[in-house]
Amino acid sequence: MDLKKIENSFEADGIKFSESGRCMVATAFPDATQAGIEMFRQGGNAVDAAVASALALAVCEPQGSGIGGQTMMVIYTGKKVIAIDGSSRAPSLAHVSAIYEEDRGVGYRATTVPSTLAVLGYVHRKYGKLPWSTVVEPAIRVAYEGYKITQLQHRLQKRELENFKKVPSFSGGRYFLKDGKPYNPGDVFKQHDLARLLEDIARYGFEYFYQGKPAKMIDADMRENGGLLRYDDLALIPLPIERKPVVGRFRGLKIYTMPPPGAGRPLIYALLMLDATSQKELHSDKIKKIHLLIEIIREALLERTGRPYDPNFYPQITPERMLSPRYASKKVKQIAQSIDFHLPIHETYDEYTEETTHLSVMDENMAVSLTQSVERVYGSKAAAEGLGFLYNNYLMDFEYKKPDHPYYLRPNSVPWATVSPTIVFMNDEPWLVMGSPGSERIFSVLTQFLMHIVDQDMSIDKAIVQPRIHSSLGGLISYEDRFDKEIIEYLKREGYRLDRREAFSFYLGSIHAILRKMDGGFQGASDVRRDGTAGGL
Repeated sequence: MDLKKIENSFEADGIKFSESGRCMVATAFPDATQAGIEMFRQGGNAVDAAVASALALAVCEPQGSGIGGQTMMVIYTGKKVIAIDGSSRAPSLAHVSAIYEEDRGVGYRATTVPSTLAVLGYVHRKYGKLPWSTVVEPAIRVAYEGYKITQLQHRLQKRELENFKKVPSFSGGRYFLKDGKPYNPGDVFKQHDLARLLEDIARYGFEYFYQGKPAKMIDADMRENGGLLRYDDLALIPLPIERKPVVGRFRGLKIYTMPPPGAGRPLIYALLMLDATSQKELHSDKIKKIHLLIEIIREALLERTGRPYDPNFYPQITPERMLSPRYASKKVKQIAQSIDFHLPIHETYDEYTEETTHLSVMDENMAVSLTQSVERVYGSKAAAEGLGFLYNNYLMDFEYKKPDHPYYLRPNSVPWATVSPTIVFMNDEPWLVMGSPGSERIFSVLTQFLMHIVDQDMSIDKAIVQPRIHSSLGGLISYEDRFDKEIIEYLKREGYRLDRREAFSFYLGSIHAILRKMDGGFQGASDVRRDGTAGGL
């Protein structure tokens, strides 16, 4: 790996790709990036910046996250790396028999106990420097003053219009659409109910959301609309759990990422399989490289799905197999020697699982990788009356058929998550912070991104625009329409089912990454596939 080449080939444009001296923020929306930078200007640290950016994203990127969702993080505190398990919780009234299939995706019965505010409040209180009110202020300002609707948001509102209409009260549509129709690009969208709620949270602390007037309003809203969430669920406060990250190695780098119920294990497993393959062997034939990559992605998905693990319920089980270099080496050799061209069909996610948002922050002492979500795009499509945020639909992510499954729906249990916020270390120092939205595709997107940087000496801006490919559990190969035709024709001949996507596809993630330069300073990159920016001081 040529570090000088990686750094020197970076081309900053001051918007998507930026360089800075002492700190960097990369998020999915310009206002959120500026919120983080503002914290640094006021003397805050990376945690202050990350929390401010996350709260701002809850305002200006409601299709991906919000205070009605959940948040996961990996943090380097300056001394150690910790994973923040911010799982939401199933309501006490949530039983398999009480939730029909049609209730899981849209409407009030689809939501879990939102954890985002508890997570952000907890990490700020423990690791931040600035006053809580200062950190919340940018989100309040954006909610009051509004922001301009983007082309992407217009397109997603148009796509989800019929789902908004499925909610009898049309609460989500009343808050997030314009007279029942999608906002036009450039329209200014203001959220005064949400702004007032955030003002109260800034004044009284994050606990107020769970034990004060908002919790009582949510309880009443849920009762009126047949939902399951109650004041007692909220009053328990779903505080996060600090866990040890899962750790693996790739080409001499040390990878720290999210443990279960997050999806760091398939990322580590895929990287270990690539690490067991020599760079010369992997990159000498572009067709064989893509073919092997597809099978590695699929193997990692199958392994995770076949060996689910929840540390809350099964502490006696250790998820070591996916983290074993020996096992990964053995498996990749089997794959390379006998690739299964006719993939068996397994249960798979449906078309519309693109959700979530990610942000990365680094300063001279700390690093934060944060991924948060309301599950599907615009969550449950139901909004909290008088409070102005969307409820999540995380009840989709539980198991409903197998009672022995770790993520079988039980009262107060946590959902399975696909997020992989990640910090990469070089020589015992944080070198690269990365993460992405994209549901089951998150780990495969990050695998390809890191491979481009480390194996091919690409700068992070070059690596982020490379075409992406993914194999679903069902063996469907989704790919961006920029791969060489000979690769696609080869895959067709071998019997793969192909799913061609646009050249830069929303479906295939949106990486936000920061690289620490050898001589100090940072390079930040925000994916061209969505609305984000990168910037620093």
